[in-house]
Amino acid sequence: MRRTSALSLTGVVLLAFSLAAQSPAPLDPAVIARVRDEATVRSQAHDHVWWLSEVYGPRVTGTPAFAQASEWAMKQFTAWGLANVHQERWAFGQGWTIERFSATMTAPQPAVLIGAPRNFSPSTAGPVASDVVHVKAATEADLAAYRGTLRGKIVVMQPVRAVRMLEGPVILRMDDGPWWTEAATPQEPQPQTAPPPAALEAARVRQQFAAAVQKFLVDEGVAVLLERGSDGDTAAGGSDLTWRTQMTDGGTIFPTGGGSRDPNAPKQVPSATLAVEHYNRLVRLIARGIPVRMEVEIKTAFHAEGAQPNGINTIAEIPGTDLAHEVVIMGAHLDGVPYATGATDNATGSAAMMEALRVIQALKLKPRRTIRVALWGGEEQGLLGSRAYVAAHYWDADARRPKPDHANVAAYFNLDNGTGRIRGVWGQANKGALPILEKWGEPLKALGWKMASPRSVGATDHASFDQAGLPGFQFIQERLEYNSRSHHSNMDTFDRVQKEDVEQQGAVAAVFAWQAANWPEKLPRKPANER
Repeated sequence: MRRTSALSLTGVVLLAFSLAAQSPAPLDPAVIARVRDEATVRSQAHDHVWWLSEVYGPRVTGTPAFAQASEWAMKQFTAWGLANVHQERWAFGQGWTIERFSATMTAPQPAVLIGAPRNFSPSTAGPVASDVVHVKAATEADLAAYRGTLRGKIVVMQPVRAVRMLEGPVILRMDDGPWWTEAATPQEPQPQTAPPPAALEAARVRQQFAAAVQKFLVDEGVAVLLERGSDGDTAAGGSDLTWRTQMTDGGTIFPTGGGSRDPNAPKQVPSATLAVEHYNRLVRLIARGIPVRMEVEIKTAFHAEGAQPNGINTIAEIPGTDLAHEVVIMGAHLDGVPYATGATDNATGSAAMMEALRVIQALKLKPRRTIRVALWGGEEQGLLGSRAYVAAHYWDADARRPKPDHANVAAYFNLDNGTGRIRGVWGQANKGALPILEKWGEPLKALGWKMASPRSVGATDHASFDQAGLPGFQFIQERLEYNSRSHHSNMDTFDRVQKEDVEQQGAVAAVFAWQAANWPEKLPRKPANER
C-alpha cells in the first residue's frame, strides 16, 4: 500500500512537472523573452510580406492571385507543422483583375497620364482615340442637353480640385500629442440611432442620380469616363478616429468603384481614375476652349463564381492541451484592392499574424488553448470573410443567438492599419478586459508598447466578432503614410513597408497569442446592452 502510494505520488509529481513544462505561466519572463527573441532576431515577417505583395499582389478576392496567395500561405503553415490547415469558402460574386491600362493625351501636346481603372470597370473595345468632353450636370435635366453628342467620346464630369502644398501630419506617429490624449479618453458605447430623414433622403437622391448618370452614359455610347477621385481632403479610411491626414497627391491616386461584383448589376461605362494634377489639366484646357484628344485603353478580366465559391478564408492552428476546445484567434485580411500590391493593406497584418504562429511553433511551446490564424477574404467589400466565418461558427443571425462554439472563443485579435509598429490595443469599451490587456502589454514596453485604450473602433474584421458579443480587438498602430499615401492607392507597394516595424508587429502578436492562450480565464465579455 505504501509503495503504491509512493509510486502514485511520484507519478503526480512527474505529471505536474510535465504540465508545467508544457504550460509555463503566461507572464513568465523567460518564455516571453524566448518568444520576443525568435520574433525579432529570427523574424520571417518581412519575407512573408515580400511574397504576399511582390509575387501575389494585388490579392483581390475572387481572383487567381488571391487563390494563389491562400495556397502559398497554406504551404507555409504545413511546412511549419501547423494543424487543421484548410480553406473555408463562401459566396462572394465575380472577381476582377486589371490586365492593361494606358492613358495618353495626344493634343494639344503629347502627355502620358497617371491613372488606374476604377474597381470592376469593364474593358474598352481596344484603344480608344477620341475627343475629351466635359459634361457639366447636377440633375437629370442637365444631362439631357448632351443627348446625341457623346457617342465614342471620352467624358470627364468633375470640376478642377485644388492641389494644396503639403502641410500638416502627412506622416503620423503616435508617440505624443493630442492623438494619444484622445485615445486615452474612455468612449462609452453610444446607442445606435437611425440617420435623420433628411440625410437618408439626400443619400437616396445622390444614389439615384449616380445610377441615372451611368445609364445615360451607357445609352449615349460614351467610350470612357475619367475622374479624379474624391472631393475630400483626406484619404479614405480611419473613420473611427478623430484625426485626419491630408492627401499627398503627387501621382498618388485613390480610385473609386466603377462596377460591381454582382454579374447582374446594371452595365457601366469603362472608367478610370487619373492623378488629380493630370485630370485638372484636361479640364482647364477644355475650359479655355482648347480641344483635347486622348488615347485610352482599359483591359480587365472578370472571374465568374462557379460551383466552388470565390470567397476564401485561410485557416490553420496550433492545437491546445488541457483547454484545446477553447480558441484564441489571430486574424488579418489577406485581400486587397487592385491598384498596387496591397503591401501595407494588408500583407503586413497577414504576415504578422502568420509570424505569431510560426514563432510559437518554432519554439515548440504547447499552449493550453488552441491558437488559430485566420486570413480573411472580402474585407474590402465589407468584412465579408470574417462575417461569414462568425456566421458559420459562432452566431445564428436568423435566430439572433449564439451557436455552441460561441462560448469557447477566448479572444480575437486583428491587425489591419498599415506598416507602422503596434503601440497598443483598442479595448472596445470592454471594462473587464482592459486591466488584463494592460498586463499583457507590460512585457512589450521595450518594443514600443504604450497602452490598452478603452476606445471602441470599427471598420475592420474585429468588428465581426465584437458585434456578435465576442471579445474582439484591433491593435493600435502608427499610421505613418497609411492614410495620406498608401491606403487604397496605387502607391501601396513593398517599398512603403518598414521592416523593423513589421518585425515588431509579429513579436507583439506572438506574445499576445501566447498569453491569451495560457491565461487562467478567457477574456471577459461586454454586457449584452453594451455591444
